[in-house]
Amino acid sequence: MALMTPEIQEKLLQLLTDEGLIAQTQIEEAKAESASVNKPILSVLSDKGILDEELLTHATAQVSGVPYVNLGTSIVDEKILELLPQDIAERFMAVPLAEVQNRLAVAMIDANNVQAVDYLSNRIQRPLKVFMASETSVRHILDQYKADLSGVDAAAVQSEEDASKEKASNIKTIVQDSPISRALSTILEYAVKTRASDIHIEPLEGSLKIRCRVDGVLREIMQLPKSIEPALVSRIKILSSLKIDEHRTPQDGQFAIAVADKEVDLRIAISPVVWGEQVVIRLLDKSGNSFDLEEMGYAGRGLRTIRKGVKRPNGMILTSGPTGSGKSTSLYALIKEIKDDSVNIVTLEDPVEYKMQGVNQIQVNAEVGLTFASGLRSILRQDPDVVMVGEIRDKETAELAVQAALTGHLVFSTLHTNSAAGVLPRLIDMGIEPFLIASTVNTIIGQRLVRRVAKKRDTYNSTPIETQNIHATIGHLLPQSKDVVTQISQDLGYKDLPLAGQSAYTLVKGKDTPQTPRGYLGRAGLYEVMDVTEEIQNLIVKRATSAEIQKVAIAQGMITMRQDGYLKSLGGVTTLEEVNRVAADTA
Repeated sequence: MALMTPEIQEKLLQLLTDEGLIAQTQIEEAKAESASVNKPILSVLSDKGILDEELLTHATAQVSGVPYVNLGTSIVDEKILELLPQDIAERFMAVPLAEVQNRLAVAMIDANNVQAVDYLSNRIQRPLKVFMASETSVRHILDQYKADLSGVDAAAVQSEEDASKEKASNIKTIVQDSPISRALSTILEYAVKTRASDIHIEPLEGSLKIRCRVDGVLREIMQLPKSIEPALVSRIKILSSLKIDEHRTPQDGQFAIAVADKEVDLRIAISPVVWGEQVVIRLLDKSGNSFDLEEMGYAGRGLRTIRKGVKRPNGMILTSGPTGSGKSTSLYALIKEIKDDSVNIVTLEDPVEYKMQGVNQIQVNAEVGLTFASGLRSILRQDPDVVMVGEIRDKETAELAVQAALTGHLVFSTLHTNSAAGVLPRLIDMGIEPFLIASTVNTIIGQRLVRRVAKKRDTYNSTPIETQNIHATIGHLLPQSKDVVTQISQDLGYKDLPLAGQSAYTLVKGKDTPQTPRGYLGRAGLYEVMDVTEEIQNLIVKRATSAEIQKVAIAQGMITMRQDGYLKSLGGVTTLEEVNRVAADTA
């Protein structure tokens, strides 16, 4: 909260009273409390919830004669942010906004601080146009500063100088403030700030390539000298408690870091490749997931099918999809849906990605013999109601999961297949008898992840080819007349669906900015949810193909991933281009 003189404070309270935003009795009570606890009166009013932060800042700006700005949803261009270094911005809680007539517009918490304004003006060698903003607004812009990767290059140069003095076998002596440690910290910080899910450190013949996967798409962020590779890989091995002298076999590990007030778990996979050792780091932000089915993109028929499935006392609910399609996240959402003090939920995971209160989570550890299969045997002796197995990888685990479902447990698990229907032949391929699959599997979820269109967006009319694809994919699902729009929209779980047979449909595309590459920000799921009905059970027993099973499921009302994606495109969630990218091989 900005510092202010008693005169400005009195003017502010008078303004708030005159505008009817606060009662005189509330001011008197706050003054009494302020005197007793030795705390500013405005802080007392704010703590009590009488004054909103933005309202207070706006009123303060008005009585101070300083223009006010609310930056809650603003995104500042990266080139503008570079005009005021991040350390200076954080020290003065001042952020650049734009260039206005040869002056730099700057938002500050304490816009009345003349000395601070003069210092900033001298520091960047240009006059300022100062606005007053709340602390929340300023921090929103501060979060848009990306980690400066130039420090990594400096560390690489330092590492080259050190390489001649220190052999690779002595790398374990590297200390926390070494150039390599700073370089790794900067890369990790950059990845967290750009919401990356993975970091790829890939050795080439003459250099070291660093790539980050943001919203499911890999992008190269820099290349480093080849000489930095041994030290950087060894530093990661040390933090992950791996063997630094082992270069011939793959190693897996994990450690955690704290960046920007977030605790992030890192899963490390190191593999020998032709030009050295490749490192892939998976980032798991424990603060960024609500595990809410609706927020994840489940809707309409699919959501109703899932909720019917989790209410059953036994059987199996399986999620399927390629690596990184959010299968584990779906399982956590299902657990959250049924979590209750009356239910004993035990999970077996490799690794435990998110820790949930009230759930007994077991970490697989093959080194001591705790595999999915042996762990599952142990779990069944712990009187569980619900069992979650991270992944069915082999015949033994599949058989035990089926036995658990047959003996009165509700089992959640995942499989790597391309569609929901593909799960059933995959289990048969693992050696599970078709009649056992038919009698245990209740619900199957197939899923993929697409990038969401950012809030800054434009609308446009679909091209003839796009319109043709919409008609072919979901034309039969869209309402045929205005009378049934509401009914069908509610059934499918999407608001205000357009009528079928139009010559063009309204679609959206995001604006390409540094914060929203190619107009996307965040991801949403595409889902197909199959209810294993009696007709599908008969097909399983007859060892039908996945195509035959899929055909019957669609006839019974299942929305496929591709159809779900097209419906989400019409609803402004994503683009047809993105749906076609991830679901081109599905029906």
